[in-house]
Amino acid sequence: MIRAKLLSAQDAQEKPGEAAELSKTSEQRDGALALVEQWRASERAYLWLDIEGEMDSETRALLVSLGCSELAITDSIRLRHPPKIEAFSDNTFVLFRGIARIDDSLNLTPQQVGLWVGDNYLISLHRGLSVSINHFWQDTADGTALANPAELALRLLHFASGRYLDKILEFEDTLGELEDALLTGQSDSVMRELVSYRSRLRKLRRIFNYHHQMTEQLLHEGTPHLGADDGEDRTHHLRRDLYDRCERLYSLCNMYYEICGDLVEGYISLTSHQLNNTMKVLTIITAIFVPLGFLAGLYGMNFENMPELHFRYGYFFVLFLMISIASGMLWLFRRIRWL
Repeated sequence: MIRAKLLSAQDAQEKPGEAAELSKTSEQRDGALALVEQWRASERAYLWLDIEGEMDSETRALLVSLGCSELAITDSIRLRHPPKIEAFSDNTFVLFRGIARIDDSLNLTPQQVGLWVGDNYLISLHRGLSVSINHFWQDTADGTALANPAELALRLLHFASGRYLDKILEFEDTLGELEDALLTGQSDSVMRELVSYRSRLRKLRRIFNYHHQMTEQLLHEGTPHLGADDGEDRTHHLRRDLYDRCERLYSLCNMYYEICGDLVEGYISLTSHQLNNTMKVLTIITAIFVPLGFLAGLYGMNFENMPELHFRYGYFFVLFLMISIASGMLWLFRRIRWL
């Protein structure tokens, strides 16, 4: 599906260092490919072209005719290509990994979103339904957002990152519940959940790391079409907000990943400690009964020439000896603090 928004601003007046001011005669229209030809024929117009679905030869040819790099087009349709930002002479290409679906358990189905930002146009490309694209598609009803494609693209990326942030912040309560459950004895089921969450957080952390690096490059270096810190840049605060949000996402995800790892290691340490205590008790019991078993085996052989067999108080003597050995070993273990 291909749809387009066209903002005609023939009477707009542009001031140095500022975007064009829209006049009262500015007009916004929604449509499809016909608006692309009208945009090409107009000297003062802004275009947002949104492409949803699989890439075909006609769509690729359209993008190439609009100045999109063929390599960038190929990158945007690859399912596992890492997010990046790349500046070309006619536009800046941004590849962002958005959300197709994410649940409360952090099971993510990612969605590649490709953006081409030019001086007077924005092109968005995605395979399926994009919540972020649709949000701003409906939000541009007054037409003012289309007059600055760079700001529109940055706000779109900021909104998409915010959807990640909402889920990550919700996970903090889940993590607290898992930690409490781990201390109340629900260990096996909690351990399975922690290991699965750790695996999902690892995948999210990799995505957020790409976004963090991308927005850091955008903030400090900039591009000709998304703004640069040259003293007259209107997008600096937007780029700063986007960087701060992506940096927060990466740091939170990294922190929660480490907390999950600490909880797993803590559970293993606690289990090992309990096992050591059990083994210590069994070892003490074994150490006490080994000499007692030796005495019982020794006098249970019943040889004829054993002098103790004919001793009148032999049974009581051996019994007293066994009690003394057991009591002495218990005293020794308590003295060395094994008990």
